[in-house]
Amino acid sequence: MKRRDFSLEQLREFDGARNPRILLAVNGKVFDVTKGSKFYGPEGPYGIFAGRDASRGLATFCLDKDALRDEYDDLSDLNAVQMESVREWEMQFKEKYDYVGRLLKPGEEPSEYTDEEDTKDHTKQE
Repeated sequence: MKRRDFSLEQLREFDGARNPRILLAVNGKVFDVTKGSKFYGPEGPYGIFAGRDASRGLATFCLDKDALRDEYDDLSDLNAVQMESVREWEMQFKEKYDYVGRLLKPGEEPSEYTDEEDTKDHTKQE
């Protein structure tokens, strides 16, 4: 997938149902988790996070709709332990899945990515 940034609304399209590609955001970064569809697909145990910002749910170990926000979530009310958990999840996603772009804050403009940046990211170092 070409590198690009996503608003929350754009991210929601990639839930594995409306679009076969599955994306989710963690700590402001969007990852393509399609290869983990058995976990993040519509029938998977973490399917609730597909097409969404999963940060709060992962930080609080909550798989309920309560952990999902319809507006941009700055996570400012999370405590230090929960924020550390978000960062740990982010690192796990970076190791396992392709980073495809940033989750945009309201009013934030998307970045323009070059083909070189896009290619460089797909040649992961093992």
